[in-house]
Amino acid sequence: MLSEGSLYNVKNLKVVSTTGEYIPLSNQYKIIFLVITSLKRLEEGTVKIPINGFQFVSLNLINLRVNDNTILLDVIGSFCGVGDIEIVGADFSLCLLGMGLEERVAESCINGHKADCAWTVSVHTFSDITNISPVVFLHLLKECYIHGTCKATRKFRALQQQVSQALCNSPEPGPATFIVRCLYVLPIFGVYSEGFSHLIISALRRHQKTTVNSADSTQAKEIAAYLFLDITGGFVDHDEKLMVKILEAFDVRLTDIEKAITQLKAQNEHRFDTAKTVIEQYIFAMIDSQSYMTAVSLLEHFSIRQSGESFLLKMIQNKEFKAAEKWATFMGKPMLCLLVQQFVDRNMLKSAYDTIKKNDLQQDFPDVYHKCKENLLKRLAEKACWDIAEAKTKGDKRLLEYLVYLAMEAGYSEKVDELCERYSLEGFLKTREPEAGFVHSRFLHLKELVVEDIIWVDEVDGLHKAICHIEGCKVVGIDCEWKPNYVKGCKMNKVSIMQIASDEMVFIFDLIKLAEDVPDVLDSCLTRILQSPGILKLGYNFQCDIKQLAHSYGELECFKHYEMLLDIQNVFKEPKGGLSGLAELEYAALDAVVLLQIFHHVRSCSQPTDVSEGHDKIEWKSYIVSHMDNPKKSKKRPTIKKETESGANYH
Repeated sequence: MLSEGSLYNVKNLKVVSTTGEYIPLSNQYKIIFLVITSLKRLEEGTVKIPINGFQFVSLNLINLRVNDNTILLDVIGSFCGVGDIEIVGADFSLCLLGMGLEERVAESCINGHKADCAWTVSVHTFSDITNISPVVFLHLLKECYIHGTCKATRKFRALQQQVSQALCNSPEPGPATFIVRCLYVLPIFGVYSEGFSHLIISALRRHQKTTVNSADSTQAKEIAAYLFLDITGGFVDHDEKLMVKILEAFDVRLTDIEKAITQLKAQNEHRFDTAKTVIEQYIFAMIDSQSYMTAVSLLEHFSIRQSGESFLLKMIQNKEFKAAEKWATFMGKPMLCLLVQQFVDRNMLKSAYDTIKKNDLQQDFPDVYHKCKENLLKRLAEKACWDIAEAKTKGDKRLLEYLVYLAMEAGYSEKVDELCERYSLEGFLKTREPEAGFVHSRFLHLKELVVEDIIWVDEVDGLHKAICHIEGCKVVGIDCEWKPNYVKGCKMNKVSIMQIASDEMVFIFDLIKLAEDVPDVLDSCLTRILQSPGILKLGYNFQCDIKQLAHSYGELECFKHYEMLLDIQNVFKEPKGGLSGLAELEYAALDAVVLLQIFHHVRSCSQPTDVSEGHDKIEWKSYIVSHMDNPKKSKKRPTIKKETESGANYH
């Protein structure tokens, strides 16, 4: 019996000429053993004969042997050049020639003649990894990467493809098991460990898209569970991100970790408790080191839900917003709602909007969602992308109304009429043709200030009716009145009345009486108006009115902040005087009506082209304030509006 790799002394044999087909060697003679042939095995170490032998032939000879059955032909590679011999393992020597990741010319000696030849792909080692150990495989991978001259990304992709193809060539015991064994030994390759780990895992995933071996996957999962324990125990040096990738690639679950621990305990290995305890301790270590994304990935992978609101707030506090969102998504809707609220409190509206949209929370945060959408519409309007902005509203009435406001702000009256007509939007002032003369258009006449009714509101029923009417309007004018105090150092008088005017009616609210009789109802009703983003509130010198209202009724929430304000004073900066100098009931009501008329003229009149020098141009760019908080109380006394020319009315 002959043993491959051994040396024998052979006697009494017959040597004849080679005949037949598919001869394994291109030799003209062959040996025939006879009955009297004797074999004597020589002592080991007498001489070393390589197990594998290679015959270098020219490409022309290979072409000549095509369709020739005489010689058994097996081409395993292409000789590209000569390099230094490197020892890999105990009995394996090789000369690495590259993997086609570079192109250069080398001189080689073939049959005694020198010739220039381009370096080509030499992938024999990767074409059959049946008997290749993980260490040798990774060493070849490293050498191919080192000798490649193209960019790192291109080399990574080329090697990834080569490894993926190699996994199709029946590695023992299977592709997944082979890769996880490679991961076990990769840390010895130092700086190449992390990159190669991601490379071979991604190659395995690509391979598994077409071929899956259940027996191989099961065995690989068991080894990966041991690898996880060795990584967490510090015996194998892989970073935490790669560890998460290993768990996901081999689908290692809590039960697999528990099984591995049980087997280790059976071998008198008692360094572990339960699988859940080991994992939780590792997760806590990740949290302490602020590796929040790794901690969240492990909690999610093993379906551990112990950490809660405090963990989310800690991540947000450390600005780990992606990890916080991943954790909230895993925990469910209550945690997502908390995350959105935290984004809103930090004025991170884009993040809040993305979270709301991604997790279908529009019904839970309608105001936040619409505010973010409004910001988008405003950016589109600023770029004059009106059609795109209209499409983005998706027929939402509230967003369409906001788009109308933007068109009004831009002086685009045609778009205002178009949107109102197309979507049946009511409550907006109708546009009119501009006045003939510029100077004439800067003045209003009392005969134009016609309203259907002026209503005094000082009891709860009238208050409800007034608020219901005002809520149906899109634009209202607001003005306040209070009695001046001429005594120096005395306390300011309360705001006595508030006028709110629509296009048809004016309501005069007796704030002093309503605040005394029904403060809660008054607070609720005015909140619906003053803090509504769907009603544009027009005023004159709003800052003064806001300060005085806060000073007079600080206990009411309705005067704490305001939505959608437009101060007409910013558009028409007249040198003196308020809106009117009249004290009677009818003319007091006209203050709020005047605001509507001024707004109508500014919105509907285009800028004349024949404005003479010395006249200020009427510009209305972006004076709408979407949100205004009540200013903090000053140590100084609130500033009172100056007396009007008639001296009869003060603000």
